[in-house]
Amino acid sequence: MIFQPVLNVFLLALLCAPVAALAVIALTKAKGRDRALWAMRLVMLLACFVMFLRPGIPGGATETLATDTDIVLVVDTTASIVAEDWNGDEPRLDGVRADVQAIVDEYPGARFALITFDASADLRMPLTTDTTALVSSLEVLRPEVTSQSRGSSIGIANQLLTDTLSNAAEASPDRSRMVFYFGDGEQTVTSPPEPFDGSEKLTDAGAVLGYGTAEGGPMRLTTGGVDGSSSEYIEYQGANALSVIDEANLEAIAADLGVEYQHRTADAELTLPDAPSTTTSYAESGSVGTVTELYWIAALVVVALLGVELTRASMLVARLRLLRAPSASPRRKTPTGGGAA
Repeated sequence: MIFQPVLNVFLLALLCAPVAALAVIALTKAKGRDRALWAMRLVMLLACFVMFLRPGIPGGATETLATDTDIVLVVDTTASIVAEDWNGDEPRLDGVRADVQAIVDEYPGARFALITFDASADLRMPLTTDTTALVSSLEVLRPEVTSQSRGSSIGIANQLLTDTLSNAAEASPDRSRMVFYFGDGEQTVTSPPEPFDGSEKLTDAGAVLGYGTAEGGPMRLTTGGVDGSSSEYIEYQGANALSVIDEANLEAIAADLGVEYQHRTADAELTLPDAPSTTTSYAESGSVGTVTELYWIAALVVVALLGVELTRASMLVARLRLLRAPSASPRRKTPTGGGAA
């Protein structure tokens, strides 16, 4: 038998002991049915104490898979990432979110970092195993505000990526590192893209994932509002501006990083590389003991005794309603009229 108390045991005892003492005093002074009632209340208090101790017994085992890998996600957040040519007319960002979820599922136990880039690159989330926070960050992710856009380079995150990988290598040299780049390859400044070759020696695996079509997709105006988007589209020369994928640029980034390039479409399954050799297998990771919780037994006792108390209270209330105030006795009528003849 083991215990996993919800509070410190001494604090639980301090909270319950005074109430138990009062119940014992009342029990010793009670008579007849009241004695049984106070005994039941004392049992209820003891059941609550046991429930808060969370008793259990060791039992069962669960095999775990841990991926000793640091994964850096580099996501394009320029206006073109919401171009509507994913799965027909959905924004490309929907495809990015779906693929990130697939990556999270593929590498359980890995640490993830999130870098986004538009006019500048930002580390949105440092390395963490909190994948819920990662997915939440992507759910609320919005592209740059259209009115503030001045063009962007697809390689602007190169130095931040190198720094992030270098810091990870220094902090945990025994862990491998993977990089996944998400974008459409569209260079909207006149200068050539910055190379990512500085990160190649720090990258063990990964992929460059491209989104978009050769026909292109229209882009909604993005604002700083709550929903982040507008019903209007970005226009160019009186027509909707179209964002077109540039696979040559994406293939160049993949070559710099030493990883494969993959064009993503909604009807194609994402192909992910095997995790580096530092990933442990189920057999190697061993078993983690689990505990069979027993607190629910005490909880059932508490619920049953509370039911008795509620039933008794309801009966007392019903009896009180049946009571009636005693009727006033009728007054003797005083004779009126004249006296005796």
